[in-house]
Amino acid sequence: MRRRYLFTLAAAVAILVAPPAFASDLSSLLANHEKDNFKLIHVSDLERLMAAKDAQVYVYDADPPDYRHREGVIPGAKLLPSSDRYDVATELPADKSAKLVFYCYNLRCMASHAAARRAAKAGYTDVSVMVDGIDGWKKAGMSAAMLK
Repeated sequence: MRRRYLFTLAAAVAILVAPPAFASDLSSLLANHEKDNFKLIHVSDLERLMAAKDAQVYVYDADPPDYRHREGVIPGAKLLPSSDRYDVATELPADKSAKLVFYCYNLRCMASHAAARRAAKAGYTDVSVMVDGIDGWKKAGMSAAMLK
């Protein structure tokens, strides 16, 4: 009985002590991580940007070709050859203040984040990721252009 009590007491102490230590390690890790210089937006935000008469927005699809052929793309989106190795000078507009929006498949897809990170590091100042992706776009009732 005493042995079980000591084991339970040791487990309780470990549980009480571990979270602050873990939180400290986590906050240290987060403090040393470079902050992403892009915004996260949703379908409704992109729809509003695309509908604005005076705002020019450049939309980029960061999905691999097989996803694009299966799921389609947002009408008017430019297709990146890759999410992390595209040529900034030829794929993106010359104006570093241009409004850029990247997307990929869905909330779990990080290709759009990699593409946006690359644009931000190249000096673009108005960069966003539409996190819902083409999947969220279609679920919201928006049309997708199918590739041939």
